[in-house]
Amino acid sequence: MFDKKEIEVLLPPEVAYDEFARYRALLHAAGFQPGQADFVHLKRRSIDARGRQPLVRLRADVWLTPPPRDIFGPWFHYPDVSQARRSVLIVGAGPAGLFAALRAIELGIKPIVVERGKDVRTRRRDLAALNKEHIVHPDSNYCFGEGGAGTYSDGKLYTRSTKRGDIQRILRILVQHGATPEILVDAHPHIGTNKLPLVVAALRDSVRQAGGEVRFDTRVTDLLLEQQHLRGVVTASGEAIEADGVILATGHSARDIYELLHRRGVLIEAKPFALGVRVEHPQALIDQAQYRRADRGQLPAASYSLVHQTQWKGKQRGVFSFCMCPGGFIVPAATAPGEVVVNGMSPSRRDSRFANSGIVAAIELEDMDLAQHGPLAGLRLQQEIEQRACAIAGNTQLAPAQRLGDFLKNKISPELLETSYQPGLVPVRMDDVLGAGLAERLRQGFRDFGKKIPGYATNAAQIVGVESRTSAPVRIPRDRDTLQHPKIKGLFPCGEGAGYAGGIVSAAMDGERCAEAMATLAIS
Repeated sequence: MFDKKEIEVLLPPEVAYDEFARYRALLHAAGFQPGQADFVHLKRRSIDARGRQPLVRLRADVWLTPPPRDIFGPWFHYPDVSQARRSVLIVGAGPAGLFAALRAIELGIKPIVVERGKDVRTRRRDLAALNKEHIVHPDSNYCFGEGGAGTYSDGKLYTRSTKRGDIQRILRILVQHGATPEILVDAHPHIGTNKLPLVVAALRDSVRQAGGEVRFDTRVTDLLLEQQHLRGVVTASGEAIEADGVILATGHSARDIYELLHRRGVLIEAKPFALGVRVEHPQALIDQAQYRRADRGQLPAASYSLVHQTQWKGKQRGVFSFCMCPGGFIVPAATAPGEVVVNGMSPSRRDSRFANSGIVAAIELEDMDLAQHGPLAGLRLQQEIEQRACAIAGNTQLAPAQRLGDFLKNKISPELLETSYQPGLVPVRMDDVLGAGLAERLRQGFRDFGKKIPGYATNAAQIVGVESRTSAPVRIPRDRDTLQHPKIKGLFPCGEGAGYAGGIVSAAMDGERCAEAMATLAIS
């Protein structure tokens, strides 16, 4: 019989983030002295900054007897599937693809994962060339390669997709593969771009050690499609790979896959997405605004989440913050020469002097040229703005930028601020990049955000363009119950690229669901 006492307390940051001081405070809150309790299990940690001084809210179990062995959850074991009778082909080694592979192994199915990009270690060389020499490798960049776009990102693990799967299961698998156990506790957990590559490599090793396959530099160029049944794919080398089912988990930037599906007559649909800029502030400015203190002490770098409903020519469109990266960097996320795309990432410590966030406006179907481009209309709009950003900024990976106060006044900035964006910035009128309608919606949003966060709408910040890969502009439809494409047997659209996820955890959960759905259909 186990005996525990559940408690919830508010503590000053200097106590909450000091392991020994926290332990004593939790014991005291439970009514015990050191030595009277057997174990303290921290279950949840979040920051409450609503008062005059920020506090940290903790939930914990104080165990009066030795806790059960599985208090932190089960350890996952992967059987040998090298000789399994069934196989699944997984296109893409991002979180959706890797977690689909691990779940397939648990279900006794051999996964064959094909990834157009390189492994995480080799991929770094191409990222260095992109940042320093402005060379965009179409198959190896911040979007393509082992781990997908999430590998070199902030590694945010917060999701609202609680009905799509077991979030704690995903987090425990990540911890088993090297992520810090703190992600099981924090209300808004993250891993950090410096630690994610090791976790991703460990996930891949688990797949291979269990008899699954992971192939890099393997780009899909055609489908083995017979009478509305997808039996496999053809790669750039001409190899045909067949399996009992195909999980398509290519991510939101695999435009050639959308083109291939459209060309081969596979039903796809245009989908709303969001488009805008990255805004970069001094992190100290955000800390002061959110924590109301100049020195945040042991508190983590402050973040924010903002939304505003705008009006433009009778149309209402949301403007919101996206992928906010406290203590982070802006990075070049183009996937082809001749385009400029930016994204954000943070190291685990979030110790950069800069805070950045996407500020984007909703793009609805009526904003796209569906008559001319059909289901690829959103993709074409993305390309148009990304290519214009590149041309205006000088046809390299220099990014167009404008100080925020100047943008609100619609005037060019005579000089820009220091930035975390390594390739460099070029002062432009962002209206020329975004177009008048989108720029005006963003202005309305920034003005409202300036009312919500003191000092936000300032010339001490600058906007950098363009943030255009917020989500897939195409949806690959699937049956709600079977998760199989409604017209193509054996095709399981999966993750962000198919329009069914919006981050690492939701993509991982969707990958698991697709593996389970494929296994069920294979048995029936």
